[in-house]
Amino acid sequence: MKFTPYELFDLINRPRPLWLAGADLSGAYLLHANLINASMNGADLSGANLIGALLNDAYLRGANFTKAVLNGTYLRGANLVNANLTDANLTDADLTGANLALATLTGAVLTGANLSGANLSSTDLRTANLTNAIYDETTRWAQGFNPVLAGAVKRAALNPDLAV
Repeated sequence: MKFTPYELFDLINRPRPLWLAGADLSGAYLLHANLINASMNGADLSGANLIGALLNDAYLRGANFTKAVLNGTYLRGANLVNANLTDANLTDADLTGANLALATLTGAVLTGANLSGANLSSTDLRTANLTNAIYDETTRWAQGFNPVLAGAVKRAALNPDLAV
């Protein structure tokens, strides 16, 4: 089912939690949308514009983000297991603690993205652009993947004894 712009506006402004599992949101304009904790497993968001959207703790298992624009999107703690992010633009996205196990990121742009604590185990990162992406000691990578060779930058662990 494809949504009209009015129906999309109505949906994303409803009381939470938002249930859009399996929805066809391909090409949708969701700039800065509040989709925190939304259930969107298996949704088609291919070609969607999600610049600056809030998707923290969202359920996006198996969702299709092919060629989606996710610049500056907040995906902290999101479940992206088995999601398709082929050719998606995730420049400066915050994926802190996100679960991207088994996700496809072929050709994805993750320039400047925050991958601290993210699970990228068994993730297809072939041809993904990780230039200046940030990771830490808790980030889990696919076996044999070298984030430094891919251009990612490791953030030093914060010392809690030095916190103000």
